Amino acid sequence: MSVPKERPIDAVARRVGDPEERAKAAAFSVHLLTASGAGLAVLAALAAASGNWFWFWIWLGIALIVDGIDGPIARKLHVQKRLPNWSGDTLDQVIDYVTYVFLPALAVPWAGVVTGLWGAAAAGIIVVSSALYYADTRMKMPDNSFRGFPIVWNMVVFVLVALQVPEAISFGIIAALGVLTFLPVAFVHPVRVKRLRPLTLSVMLGWAITAGFVIANNMVATEWTWWALVITTVYLFSIGAYLQATNPKEIETDEDD
Repeated sequence: MSVPKERPIDAVARRVGDPEERAKAAAFSVHLLTASGAGLAVLAALAAASGNWFWFWIWLGIALIVDGIDGPIARKLHVQKRLPNWSGDTLDQVIDYVTYVFLPALAVPWAGVVTGLWGAAAAGIIVVSSALYYADTRMKMPDNSFRGFPIVWNMVVFVLVALQVPEAISFGIIAALGVLTFLPVAFVHPVRVKRLRPLTLSVMLGWAITAGFVIANNMVATEWTWWALVITTVYLFSIGAYLQATNPKEIETDEDD
């Protein structure tokens, strides 16, 4: 007596009911979340092309939020273990280069941060130094700090626009950060560096809320948002170097979760 063949619909039902298959599906959904940043980048690019800087920063802000939550979710669901043939790190770097680097670089001359040939030079500094940074295998320090400026150009360009920094100073800041990309100076990862993590996360949240008020005010900083952006930005960009200078041995301690 022949055994009846399993129908395709039964095979699908069996796989759907398999806990491991459901876990893999959940893991892949994290990759989809990360990849959604590419769609957000397209929306930001279209907004920039039409000169709508309000929506440009809205879409990049949402992309920043997605980038902030996908990593912890991926580690919680053990995505790397369940989907070894898919590189979440590579996917993340592709999306980050577009949203953290390429689009903010275009905004430098297009939004008038630095105009003319100097604007093109500033954009060139951003994209070239960042491309080289991604190729550096020493990007992360043992405590999960970044080694060198971690190419968060979306934040930098946003602050330069919001604070209406003069062009010459803006170019100098961009050039200095381009150099800092290659120097062994620590910059904290707000989520993965344990030391002062509650304070750093609070400051990061404060920066994001302030940025939201600035965007809502059509990219014009009021007196309190101006000072809030300055204080939170200075903290986020300098606390890593402070910890490195005061506790150099702790920077070299593996604190991975």
